[in-house]
Parts: sequence; structure tokens; C-alpha cells
Amino acid sequence: MAHSASRVLAMLEILQAHRRMTVGDLAARLGVDERTVRRYATTLTDLGIPVTAERGRYGGYRLSPGFRLPPLMLTGDEAVAVVLGLIAARQIGLTAETPAAEAAEAKINRVLPADLADRLAALRSALGFTRAAAGSGQDSPASQILLVLGAATRAGERLTITYRESGDRDLDPYGLVFHSSRWYAVGLDHRSGEIRSFRADRIAAARPTGHHFDPPPGFDAVAHLNRQWARRGYRWQVEVLLQADLATVRRRIPASVAELTPADGGLLLTCQAEHLDGMAQMLAGLGHPFTVRAPAELRTAIERYAARLTEWARQGTI
Repeated sequence: MAHSASRVLAMLEILQAHRRMTVGDLAARLGVDERTVRRYATTLTDLGIPVTAERGRYGGYRLSPGFRLPPLMLTGDEAVAVVLGLIAARQIGLTAETPAAEAAEAKINRVLPADLADRLAALRSALGFTRAAAGSGQDSPASQILLVLGAATRAGERLTITYRESGDRDLDPYGLVFHSSRWYAVGLDHRSGEIRSFRADRIAAARPTGHHFDPPPGFDAVAHLNRQWARRGYRWQVEVLLQADLATVRRRIPASVAELTPADGGLLLTCQAEHLDGMAQMLAGLGHPFTVRAPAELRTAIERYAARLTEWARQGTI
């Protein structure tokens, strides 16, 4: 009985996702014969769901146009997947508003079968993370701000944003990027005439202007933000030629830390650094030959670091 009911609901979900489905296609997806599909259609009709039958050799079923979808229904496995997703999203700071995420999780937990809820609670109590939770939610943007930014990005519509540090400005949003536990809106800032990134949690308001734009062909908001972070204004401009392949180095050095471009049979690493001692440690940790192009002071920092390693290696020897 329960097995048949779940398939009836599965058929409803299929019809909601597709404008029309043949009886044969429905039978194949549900793993039943065509006679059973017709019986399921009758059951849905008896429940007040307007399923319309189309006769003929390739006849099928569809939901009547304008049908208002029923409340969301989740299987036990789907509910567990949603709850675990909410937990993980809060851990990395991905949720826009923590109270909303907690409320959604609480609603799902309230309707879970007792045995499934107990197993999920046990899993949650045993769940550990290798990184600390990302902040307390103070840097999380309002959900409404993210929705407006997302809609404007998709529609190519200019926004007037109120940025907490600098007041109103017009922005052509090219993309939204989640980086280092924060949301960023990347696009053309009409005040400066440059492509810039704005922290979404610092946008107090975002209003569509009705003006539309075309983003630069092939523009990659993620790549742009990574380059911006790699070039941010630190004290030292670093250039190092690495004798290694791109895939190997990129696993150790993210794009937001340094740019890597093929050069002279290796890779040219370019970035900015505030402290050269940290650069020396990073380069030594790669385990590949390298040549320092700039600055000359980096060579001195590497020599100092190598001397410290030698001293530490000799400690305790006779």
C-alpha cells in the first residue's frame, strides 16, 4: 500500500516537471506497466489533482494549465539530504540568514518519522568538521539582497545599490561569487567605470533601475575575483619561475593567492605579499625547483629560512 502511494506521488512529481508525458514513458520511469499508470492517474484525479488524459496511439497525461502546485513533499532520504545540506551550509557560512536556515531545519525535523529523526539526531551529534564554523552570521547578507542580485544578474538589469561605506551607486552585476565565507557581487561600477567586487553583506539595499546591459563576452566572475585577490595591494610584488606543472601547483596554491601562467618551460607565479618570510615558507613547501625573479629581498628571506631549517635539523645531534 505504502509502495503504491509513493509511486503515485512520484508520478505527480514527474508531471509537475514535464508538460506532458506518454503512458509508456511514465511506465518506464515508475517501473510499472501502462495499466498501472492509468490507475495512478485515476487516483490523482480522485484526490482533486487535475490530470488530463490525451487519447490516441501516443496518448499520455499532463496537469491542467494553471494548476497550483501542492505543498512540497519530501521522502525521508530527501529530507535527510536537505537537513545535512543546511548544516554544512551554515558551517561554511553559505546561508544568507541563519535564523531562516534554522527555522527550515526545525520544520523538517518536526515532520520526520520518529525513527528517522532519531537516526538523524545521532548522525548530527557524531558529525565533526575539519574546519571551524565561518563566523557568527554577522557577515551574512540578507536573503532578499541575494535574490535581487541574482535576478538582476540573470536578466542583465542594472541596479542601484546602497553600499554602507560609500552610499548609492549604479552597478551592472555580472555574477555572484561565494569566497572565503563571504558573498561578493562582481560587476561594472558606474561611479569608477571599473569592474569591481562588492561584499553583499555591506549592501544595505538593491533596487532595479529598468536599464539593461550586456556583460562582456565570456566574462568569468570567479576568475576575476581570484585575480583581484591575488593582486591586492600588499607591500611586495613577487615573481617566481617554478619548474612544475600547473595542475600540481594549483592543488597547493589557490587562484586567489597567486596567478600562474606558462613561461620558459615552467610556470610564472605572480602575486603580492606583505611578508616575504611567508612566501619563503610557501615556496619551500612546494618541493619544486624555482628561480626568484623579483624582489631580490625574497632571495634573502629564503636563505634565512633555509638556515633556520638547517639549524633545526641539527638540533639533538652529537
